Amino acid sequence: MRRREFIGLLGGAAAAWPLEVRAQQQRKLPRIGVLVTVNPEPFWTEFRAGLREHGYIEAHNIAFEFRSADGKINRLRDLADELVRLKVDIIVASLTPAIIAARQATTEIPIVMAYAGDPVGTGLISSLARPGGNITGLAATAPELFSKALELIREVLPSTRRVAILANVADPFTRTFVEQTEDSGRILGIAVQTIKVRGAEEFDAAFAAMDKEQADAVIVQGSLPRKPAIDLALKHRLPLFGANRLLTQEGGLISYSASQNEMYRRAAFYVDRILKGAKPGDLPVDQPTRYELAVNLKTARALGLEILPTLLARADEVIE
Repeated sequence: MRRREFIGLLGGAAAAWPLEVRAQQQRKLPRIGVLVTVNPEPFWTEFRAGLREHGYIEAHNIAFEFRSADGKINRLRDLADELVRLKVDIIVASLTPAIIAARQATTEIPIVMAYAGDPVGTGLISSLARPGGNITGLAATAPELFSKALELIREVLPSTRRVAILANVADPFTRTFVEQTEDSGRILGIAVQTIKVRGAEEFDAAFAAMDKEQADAVIVQGSLPRKPAIDLALKHRLPLFGANRLLTQEGGLISYSASQNEMYRRAAFYVDRILKGAKPGDLPVDQPTRYELAVNLKTARALGLEILPTLLARADEVIE
């Protein structure tokens, strides 16, 4: 080979070398599959912020594969299967239907719950202390939340006799949600009208049923689309309550829930531990220690309701 050709070949190899190194580095980045049921914010923002606190920066030392079912729960399994085919290193799933879909898709890839309602009762894990299998993460909903929602309704509307609950028929957590709410209703002397739906396309009929039974208020389950429920509650002049702070920020009347932003950030802790070699089944499942009360005064005025100063004084957030 002539000297000039050799130098040219060497120069070409040198030029290509950084590209090859970058490609190898990209392939070596741990890839996190993210699976959400509906409304990715603020989960997506807070989760990535939590990862940055642990030193993970997107495209630098971590990569993501993000999938959302956009409220169509029947899509979750296909999306979970897709993440498994992509051979992601960890699947982070938000809300029980997404976690169930991820578990059905794989028993090998670690799954981080961010978060789940009653993961022991729904069979996702063996126990909070030692979840076992390939799942760990966060459990959010405690039984007292259901009685708390009804107590808040009675506090705002002392004459309440009947409360409707809009429940997600496709969510395994629904059974616990309905049973606990009905039990709390019996204790408080409030009749509970349970309406199960598959999605937002059935909301109109559900609210018509609430009108027929003369419900005084409605509680909506967190795995259902928020905005259509909020709009219909206002249209039917029904105070809407829930266990999701976003529900109140977007127009619901009152929410009482675990500090969701803290939980979303906490999910990053589990990702960090697993990437460093921990087995998910050995990592205890966290439960929230702080709960937040939010009140939307704008919605209260639209409904002609007066919120007592004592309730406003207890609120963590008051939306004017």
